[in-house]
Amino acid sequence: MNMPFYVSPEQLMKDRADFARKGIGRGRSVVVLAYDDGIAFATENPSRALHKISEIYDRIAFAAVGKYNEFENLRVAGVRYADLRGYSYDRTDVTARGLANAYAQTLGTVFTTESKPLEVELVVAEVGATQDDDQLYRLSYDGSVADEHGFVVMGGQADQLTSRVRDGWEPGMDLAGVLRLAVRTLGAVNTDGSVAGEGQEREISAAGLEVAVLDRRRARRAFRRWQGDALARLLHGDD
Repeated sequence: MNMPFYVSPEQLMKDRADFARKGIGRGRSVVVLAYDDGIAFATENPSRALHKISEIYDRIAFAAVGKYNEFENLRVAGVRYADLRGYSYDRTDVTARGLANAYAQTLGTVFTTESKPLEVELVVAEVGATQDDDQLYRLSYDGSVADEHGFVVMGGQADQLTSRVRDGWEPGMDLAGVLRLAVRTLGAVNTDGSVAGEGQEREISAAGLEVAVLDRRRARRAFRRWQGDALARLLHGDD
């Protein structure tokens, strides 16, 4: 009689984590930055149909890297969660913190009980009345949650790109300033996945970007996409 194949729990969790990290690392990075009037999201994404940045509720947005079909299912689940909670209680009861906790439970359950973890990393953001009230939550494939402040970079060469953003970002920057920083950061990743040196970044046209903001000045629905000529003018300082 053959002995059953045995893998220790530690090795099993490590293998799942390595698998998920490799899948996430192959995706293009997403940069999220706070600015004076809200929160900006940017990623290199020429598609106009397959979004990595989306609205969840009035003042809450979602950004993701990894496998599209997996994070799209999570986005839809988040919209349903927000709609149900807002309808059952009150619209103000829908918060980024509550949504992040719900996502964390789903990601953690899949990571520990399923044979394959979700190859996704998420940011859930909520814009507040002031910059101090803004909320940024980063969720990993294993359900861990981090409360971030100011900016987040995920996917691709996230560690190296984070250092670039840290050097260039400061509180109170305007929208044009943070978007230029985001585009320079995204352009630092070459087509082969390596990271270029300072001043050697690729130029990314407005058509190759997906950009959105949560604008605290908007009365109810804070989410807005920037694209086309309006985005090009903003990036070149003409708006």
